[in-house]
Amino acid sequence: MRPGRAQIQQQIIFICADFDQLIATKHLNRCFILFALFAAGCGSNVTVDTPTIPSPHIDKLPMDVVLRIPDEFHNFVHEENVLGRETWSINLGSANAVFFEQLFGYMFDNVIVLGPDDDALEYTFDALIEPKIEGFEFSVPNQSKTDAFSVWIRYRMQIFDSAGNSAASWTVSAYGKSQKQGLGGSSSLQRAAVLAMRDAAALILLQMNKATKMAALADGPIDLSHFESSAMVREKPKERASPVGLFAIGGIDNATE
Repeated sequence: MRPGRAQIQQQIIFICADFDQLIATKHLNRCFILFALFAAGCGSNVTVDTPTIPSPHIDKLPMDVVLRIPDEFHNFVHEENVLGRETWSINLGSANAVFFEQLFGYMFDNVIVLGPDDDALEYTFDALIEPKIEGFEFSVPNQSKTDAFSVWIRYRMQIFDSAGNSAASWTVSAYGKSQKQGLGGSSSLQRAAVLAMRDAAALILLQMNKATKMAALADGPIDLSHFESSAMVREKPKERASPVGLFAIGGIDNATE
């Protein structure tokens, strides 16, 4: 029996509905795929520009110092996946290295910066300083549930005398915080990193010689008969006064760049 006109119209309606549903389903699946790819590939790259330090109100130590910057310090990049959704890459490398060259230039009469192939024993100096980054942490607003980006950096200052003996090892913990600006937050995280570096600079300028007694190395290498090679000078985190006034222009302050 041949179908009537009403049956044919009903079949056409069902076919059209199925076709529309197929198109909608494919479109929805495509949206899910694009969203997943976007979410998986979402990330931010932050390269920190070299901060500047105004000339500090301190007397330079009368010492010839060698600054040896390891490759891992000069090329330091921290990568982290935040809450499984966003990957951040923070490059401190060259900015950190240049920053420490400037910092120690304010602290000592003469600073020799070693190149990758230079041998420290070919130079005449009182002390050798080798900075390292022992720890780097940061938080973004969706972690801290605030509108701020925060950065913590833990440096270690290894100090050697002119004979190559280990004279001191000092840990410096620094912190920087910046309110979120803009949609991506890269500039805010960069600012927080810069403020952490400036915080470290203030601590080093104010406390390094007191903590390590390195000025004594100007009189010659350490006397190993009276030196315990395993001795390590550490500073416990504590409340400290703002170093405003240490510098001729503006100081080092988490409120200004």
